Amino acid sequence: MTARPGRLVERVRRKRAWMRRQRHGLAQYPSRYLNWMSFANAGMLNAGHRVLIDAAIAELPTDDPVLEIGAFAGLSTNVIVYFLTKHGRPNALYTTDPWVFEGEGSETLPEPQIAFEDYRRLVQEQFERNVRFWSGSRLPNAYALASDEFFAAWRQGGIRTDVFGRDARFGGPLSFCFVDGDHSPEQVRRDFEHVDELLVPGGFVLFDDSDEFGAFPQVTQVVRQAIRERGYELVGENPHHLLRKPGASRTR
Repeated sequence: MTARPGRLVERVRRKRAWMRRQRHGLAQYPSRYLNWMSFANAGMLNAGHRVLIDAAIAELPTDDPVLEIGAFAGLSTNVIVYFLTKHGRPNALYTTDPWVFEGEGSETLPEPQIAFEDYRRLVQEQFERNVRFWSGSRLPNAYALASDEFFAAWRQGGIRTDVFGRDARFGGPLSFCFVDGDHSPEQVRRDFEHVDELLVPGGFVLFDDSDEFGAFPQVTQVVRQAIRERGYELVGENPHHLLRKPGASRTR
């Protein structure tokens, strides 16, 4: 079906704006400390996320937990802990990742005969080591669970033991969620539905890989639906999207 002229013009406008941002660069959060961290800690954290995570944590509406979906080797986890500490926020951080990766497709890595099982174990071990090193004084509650499993356990409540052998209580609302798990259309939508149910009014959600003309347009679609159908406010786009849930005063 041919796009209506108005929609086509709007899409061209958005693409030109996106290309201008690509040319002129992202808003930066300069930090020598975070630079040193990123040199040593493997990860795919977009450079623009520093600004967005800083903005969300600076204005958290409550002291309810922060959730990270998708941790990989711990870079984003350590960055979130850094900003929680910087802003003096007491919010507990929960992070969940099954360490099973999109695009595996076989039992071994391409070419060298290294089993994906061994690769997963390596990445999880790196996560634990990196987080102990950079966030040892404020370890997150980290779980080797897919996001659907995590949310099911969260609703059930109770005490759960994490990968560091520590117990933490599950259940209750969330103040901020970083969505960076399985990027399939169905899973991104499900992750948002779970987050929307638990997020406090005025809480934040940051969608990784949500830049409109990037590799994952399905994530951008969920962002648009959140704004259009749920009334979420676009707080920042750098180039990914930070949204705020409607319905509350922004004062602590």
